[in-house]
Amino acid sequence: MKKLIAGFVFGVGLTAMAHGAGDPEAGKQSAAACQACHGEGGAKPIMGAYPKLSGLGERYLYDQLVAIQENARSIPEMTGQLDGKSDQDLQDLAAYFAKQDMVVSQADPELVEKGAAVYRGGNMASGVPACAACHNPQGKGNEPAGYPHLGGQNAEYLAKQLQAYRDGTRANGSNAAIMMDVASRLTDAEIEAVASYISGLN
Repeated sequence: MKKLIAGFVFGVGLTAMAHGAGDPEAGKQSAAACQACHGEGGAKPIMGAYPKLSGLGERYLYDQLVAIQENARSIPEMTGQLDGKSDQDLQDLAAYFAKQDMVVSQADPELVEKGAAVYRGGNMASGVPACAACHNPQGKGNEPAGYPHLGGQNAEYLAKQLQAYRDGTRANGSNAAIMMDVASRLTDAEIEAVASYISGLN
């Protein structure tokens, strides 16, 4: 795990230089096409399986946009959406969405206790670390490190991503190795509970 974290920190140092000069106003113009799936400001996607983009964090958003454009992260619904966009365009989009407010969802009351236990304390028996350690106790993420704001995100989308990390179909990015290791230790019930809990976290 120490090697994974060290590799992640090194990777963050490299990506930090490529990002951070986004113009939210310019990004707003480009973001008009994104509303069809992600809603105005990226806050209300048309499907639970689609992510809210609002407030995720500029570095995280930029890194994901680059990965999608370069086909390092395969998302069929995004095919062709970023074609022809410059690196500055991607930075502008990231800056715009990062400044929008996350609209918090409603967690399933029956899953809150189990979800909170995993998010805040992990599972010592199976070696799952607390999600809060990287993503903040309130789910606000860690912008300098590139950890996304998760609080309020769609539960269906969160569960889908944890499953993708677990089965290895999402393996891009400097933090992917860490997330793949964490997700490999989560049960289906834990994924369902923690995803629901995070959706209502603020």
